[in-house]
Amino acid sequence: MSFEQIKFILFIIVLTLISGLADAQGAIHAAKAWQGDRLQWAEVGKAVLGFAVGISVFFGVIKYMTALGIVAPEIQTITWFSVMIISVALFSGAFFNWQWTEQVVAMGILAGIGWLLLRTGG
Repeated sequence: MSFEQIKFILFIIVLTLISGLADAQGAIHAAKAWQGDRLQWAEVGKAVLGFAVGISVFFGVIKYMTALGIVAPEIQTITWFSVMIISVALFSGAFFNWQWTEQVVAMGILAGIGWLLLRTGG
């Protein structure tokens, strides 16, 4: 593995973490946008900002994945999705209130998605 490939892999990891974390913040704030029958513009703004940062950074992830020959959208997306969904569960605090069986099932589902993508050549 060349230094250039290692650099791209590190960029992919860092940018995927940033993208997934930003999108998770967008999702958490979007869930708070409607309180009662009133739209909470501050939450809308925070959600839009999170999603805007997340998708913008994700385009950088795609650039480096493509350079490494990772062009299948399923593979490109699963890393971001995993970071985002885990971040939503952790940052919202809900994950820690789930029973251990639900926590195990959630992790199993993520592992299963990854397994299917790898086995089917996603």
